[in-house]
Amino acid sequence: MGREKTGVRNSHVFGAIRMIHLLLGFLIAVSVGLTGIGGGSFTVPALLLIAGLSPAEAVGTTFVYAGVLRLVAAPFYLATRQVHPRYFRLLLTGALPGLVIGMLALQSLAKANGNALIVLVVGILLTISSSVSFLPRAQVPGFARKNPHWLPWLAFPIGVESGFSSAGAGALGTVLLLNYSEMPPAQVVGTDVLFGLVLATIGTAIHWSLGSISGPVLAQLLLGGVPGVILGCVLSRRVPAKKLKAIVAVIAICAGLQLVWSGVRGLGEKNAVSTTGAATDVTGPVHP
Repeated sequence: MGREKTGVRNSHVFGAIRMIHLLLGFLIAVSVGLTGIGGGSFTVPALLLIAGLSPAEAVGTTFVYAGVLRLVAAPFYLATRQVHPRYFRLLLTGALPGLVIGMLALQSLAKANGNALIVLVVGILLTISSSVSFLPRAQVPGFARKNPHWLPWLAFPIGVESGFSSAGAGALGTVLLLNYSEMPPAQVVGTDVLFGLVLATIGTAIHWSLGSISGPVLAQLLLGGVPGVILGCVLSRRVPAKKLKAIVAVIAICAGLQLVWSGVRGLGEKNAVSTTGAATDVTGPVHP
């Protein structure tokens, strides 16, 4: 009888967890469909803090999830020709090498059992990239047209951050194109969605080969995410994207700061354990 009650209780718990993941997937996807940002900025903190995944698994799972969302959203922007082919190619030229470097850094720290440090760095990166949305807009609309050779260099650090944390392609890419190109906002979002799709596809392939993806969590996120991103794209012309981006950025900053706190706390606990272990080695075992 006790086992039956335990089994029923466990099934309710697992059902609630699945619903939470599904709801998270839906809400994040609506944000991506509306604004083009939020895929990495929201998903990584949610998977670390709520789902309890390891940093490498959280980043790998987010790459696949964000890639599928952008794959669904991209046709909406391609059909209306809201993608700038030249700027898209220039962004990829700089971002792809950075993406590889970022992923190599993540895997190196994961192998060295540096999960707390990874969480701290990811939190810092998310906080900085989300805060960029609130910087005064120093617009130079003709910069990209007159200095196209600079775009790959500006995209390189975006690729590094995306490789390490799976975030940045949306927030930083959008800010870069809005401030330094002559494109209208809709074309900026469309170009950035396709740019993020390519980065996510390559990141997915690499993380899949490394086995750093949580299949069950990914399935639950996508179950809510696919209808969410379609709804977001449909509503994108009716909802004031500027105000929504500010709300998304504030939430992402809070999530990033929470990760920074978790990372600092984890490093403190790790150092305390190391210090205790070193003290025990020096003094030797205590015999009664």
